[in-house]
Amino acid sequence: MNKISRLFLGILAVSAVLSGTGTYAQDTSPENSTTVLAKKQLRHIIGDWNVETDYIGGDGEVLGTVSGRYSFRWIVEDKIVSGVSNLPSLGQKAAILFFHNAQDQKVEMSSVGQDGRLWRMIGTEESEVRTTANETMPGGKTLMLRFTRHGVKPGKFESTMELSNDAGITWRVGNQQRFVRSKSIE
Repeated sequence: MNKISRLFLGILAVSAVLSGTGTYAQDTSPENSTTVLAKKQLRHIIGDWNVETDYIGGDGEVLGTVSGRYSFRWIVEDKIVSGVSNLPSLGQKAAILFFHNAQDQKVEMSSVGQDGRLWRMIGTEESEVRTTANETMPGGKTLMLRFTRHGVKPGKFESTMELSNDAGITWRVGNQQRFVRSKSIE
C-alpha cells in the first residue's frame, strides 16, 4: 500500500473516531462474549485473499464472475482494520475500513470506491450481517445493501450482498463472493 493510501485510510480512521462512531482510545468496556466475537471476526480477515465474485441478475441468474484480490491489515489491533479491494478485470479499486465500536456494540465496514461514494455497513457485534442506510441514488431511486459473511472456516469464507429498493422490505441477491486466503500475514 502506498503512502497516499495509508494516509487516506488513517485520516478516515481518525475521522471515524472524532465523529463519535467509536471511542477506541477510551474503550474501557469489559470483554464480554460479543466483544470477543467481534474481535475474532476482525482477526479472521487480516491478510491477503483471492476472491471470486458472481454478479447475480434480478432473475437469480449469474451474469458473470470476476476474480480479484482483497488485502486487510491492522491500523489498531483488535479495533481498526484497513483494506483494499482490487478487481482488475473491472478496473475497480476500493478502500475498506472495518472497525469495532465496543461502546455501541457494533462492527462497521466503510468502503469508498473510485467514484468517491462512501458506503457504511453496520451490524451488531454478535452478527455477521452488515446493512447500509437507505441511500438515494442518482435518478432518485433508493438503495440499501446488506452483506452477510457465512461459511467461515480457517483460510476461507463467503459473502453475499443483497439489494433492496424498498427500504429493506424485500431483498434480492446482487453478488456472491468466495474468499480464499492467499498467504498469511506476519
